[in-house]
Amino acid sequence: MKFSIRVTALAGWFFLGASALLSAQNGPLPFRTAIELALKNSASTAIGRAEAQRAKANLAQSRDLFLPQVAIGSGLAYSYGFPLSLEGAAPSVFNFNAQEFLLNPAQRQFVKAAREEIGATESQNAERRNDVILETALDYIQLDLLQSSLNVQKEQQEFAAKYEEIAAQRVKEGVDAPIELTRARLASARTHLQLEATQSSIDELKLRLSQLTGLAQSAIETVTESIPALPKTSQEPDLATTAAEKSFSVKAAEQAALAKAFRARGEEKQLYPAIDLVAQYGLFSRYNNYDSYFRKFQRNNVTAGISIRFPFFNPAQRATARAAEAEAVKAKKEAQNLREQVSGEVLRLQRSVQQMAAAREVNKLEHLLAQSDVETMHEKIQAGGATLKDEQTARITEHDRYAAYLDSNFQLDRAQIQLLRQTGELESWALGPAKH
Repeated sequence: MKFSIRVTALAGWFFLGASALLSAQNGPLPFRTAIELALKNSASTAIGRAEAQRAKANLAQSRDLFLPQVAIGSGLAYSYGFPLSLEGAAPSVFNFNAQEFLLNPAQRQFVKAAREEIGATESQNAERRNDVILETALDYIQLDLLQSSLNVQKEQQEFAAKYEEIAAQRVKEGVDAPIELTRARLASARTHLQLEATQSSIDELKLRLSQLTGLAQSAIETVTESIPALPKTSQEPDLATTAAEKSFSVKAAEQAALAKAFRARGEEKQLYPAIDLVAQYGLFSRYNNYDSYFRKFQRNNVTAGISIRFPFFNPAQRATARAAEAEAVKAKKEAQNLREQVSGEVLRLQRSVQQMAAAREVNKLEHLLAQSDVETMHEKIQAGGATLKDEQTARITEHDRYAAYLDSNFQLDRAQIQLLRQTGELESWALGPAKH
């Protein structure tokens, strides 16, 4: 019954996943769907799962040494004369050996280190997840802005081609000098160059999003309305400190440093006494000459008890412990440096967001003025107070202002998204409800 329920659940999940993938391929790609597909398809996600499995296996291996380690086998051998040992044990038809740690201070520290390594791996995986979200989000937003810019550039190219035709006609009729036709062609060529550059960037972003999501490149079509609104940037003075506390990279570094500290203690405690539980059974045979050299022969033989080790002189292990301690100190200092770097990066992003918001406002107003100049120039042409060349110049300026506004928009979005990543709010923003 339980098996059938699990199969049904797995089939349901597979159906939902397939439905989401099919719907993404058949229509535009919403922002959240792109993020979810990238997380599912990402190679770093698979690497993270493998790293987590490795860390858990290392913990199990360290902990299971306190459980009996059992081996069975045979030491069949022919003896001539006195029965010598075979691989450290008497020859036997069948043997059974068991051993487990009873008291081992060093291994206890290694178990603690393995637990911390699991935590470090989980933090690293969260950081990898944020890397995927960040790259996908930035590529998606930039693609959406470039597609908007491409539409404007196509309109500009149409106007430039029209202006070139008019200039050619005016030169032919002797109204304008031939240099005016050259200027018109240059303006048209520049517009075409900008259009090709934008199209090239769009193709590159679509290819990257295709690789991230696993969708065909032709299926990558953005939906502007699906991009969630960015939250207002906090200007709290202690944001840098708070972000360092939440940073997955800092957590991973500190947990890895703690794991190395436990390992260093473990290497030091290798010099402490240790006690093992041991048991051994052997089934002997007469052809090994036991009855010839021992007063009494017995086929079944058992040894059980404890093995006590007192490390007395081991300079090599002491050197290993010192090296491990140095490695732990190094890891701790590196974690401290990383914490300081994250705090500094958060403060820089805080100030950058303020500056970029001001720059975007300036570019927005400049674009509005350029739009007004185009309308004014069009009215002057109708009234005979300006030429088509003047309108072309105004339109080129308006297009440049619009491109600058879009670029400042993206630069601000990128800084805000990077700040969300540093403060631990990236995933909740990216996978939250989209604005409408």
